[in-house]
Parts: sequence; C-alpha cells; structure tokens
Amino acid sequence: MLWAVYCVDRANTTEARAKHLTVHREYLDQFKPNIFFSGPLQNDDASVALGSLFILNVPDRGDAENFISNEPFYKAGIFENTIIYRMRKGRYNPDLVDIV
Repeated sequence: MLWAVYCVDRANTTEARAKHLTVHREYLDQFKPNIFFSGPLQNDDASVALGSLFILNVPDRGDAENFISNEPFYKAGIFENTIIYRMRKGRYNPDLVDIV
C-alpha cells in the first residue's frame, strides 16, 4: 500500500541539509525496493530546498512512521513538520518527468 510522507523543513536548514546529504542518500538506498518516488520540495527557482516528499510502498502506517523516524534529515531536526497520508495510485505518467 502507498503512503505519502510530506516533510516541511525548518527555516534556515540549507547548511544542515548539505551536512547530512550523504547519509540521507545512503539511508534512502537501503529502502530502494520500497520507495515508489522521492524528492526534495523546492522554491520556484529551485534555489532552496523547502522539504521532502516520499511515496513509500510499505504494508502499513507503522512502517511509514518507522521509515521517517529513522531518516537522517528527520533525526537531525531539519524537518519542522511531517505528515503521513495513505494514498492510492491514480494517474501516472512518468514520461512527463524531466530527467536531470
């Protein structure tokens, strides 16, 4: 089942994100089979990260909560707020995504 984990950063966490980026990516690599989609939320010109969005395929809310509670940005206090929603896949069109 799919779970959306929506995370909003605290103000002025750009340096903290950079400091924890490597361990954050290593953590996400461990969950590759369960991450349907993930990425940073950014301001309009992509110059500042504002948070993160994870779409997880895990059995239940507890697994989604466990994922985020052990996520390095979360543990470092970068996220001011996290919200977990159960979701179902509706429309899906990966051809629309820019590959960077």
